[in-house]
Amino acid sequence: MNVLVPPRARLTIEVVHDLVCPWCRLGVRRLCATLQRRPDLACDVVWQPFLLNPDMPRAGMARYDYVIRKFGGEERARRLYASITEIGRSQGLVFRFDRIRRAPSSVDAHRLVRWAGRFGRAAEAVEAIFQAYFTDGRDIGDHAVLCAIAGNIGLEAAAARAFLESDVETEAVHADNLRAHRLGINGVPCFIVDGRHAIAGAQEPEVIERLLDVAAVEATDAPE
Repeated sequence: MNVLVPPRARLTIEVVHDLVCPWCRLGVRRLCATLQRRPDLACDVVWQPFLLNPDMPRAGMARYDYVIRKFGGEERARRLYASITEIGRSQGLVFRFDRIRRAPSSVDAHRLVRWAGRFGRAAEAVEAIFQAYFTDGRDIGDHAVLCAIAGNIGLEAAAARAFLESDVETEAVHADNLRAHRLGINGVPCFIVDGRHAIAGAQEPEVIERLLDVAAVEATDAPE
């Protein structure tokens, strides 16, 4: 260790996201790529929920009805999904929108992420939920699907079911969604670093890296 070089400050990155948002999946992948190539940046990632469809019934709805309501028609959705699929392929992500049959509420999926975070598995839960929904076309509003995801990342499926069948963390998810809106966040993903710097959208790793460097310099120079 070089005693002449001061240690880098530890950064907190809040990832404001929705688990039914394909751009969030891209943004998270790019954030992870940035952190992997910059091991010198000490970062704690905090997963903050955002509800793109706050009025979605907890049981979800037919995908066709959702697409008509959101995009006004299948053709517009098809063009958008084709673009996202192509971008995702360049990042090593597989999007299979054709497999999705139901548009789910994401409240319980966000609750599972918070529960997994108690065991240090929040990041794994986020990735597994993205995979289940966008690649496998599974209904991530279904408790059985979420419990299987919990089991696949090394957590107890039975404990996950007991948690999901309660109302624990439901109000917290809605409260955090409201907080995000009060902060002026109207779209996701949004990355907030140390509560002072924010950037919205599925930005390229180079853009995220510059933001982290600015935040790291400010944090290191801040008086103790």
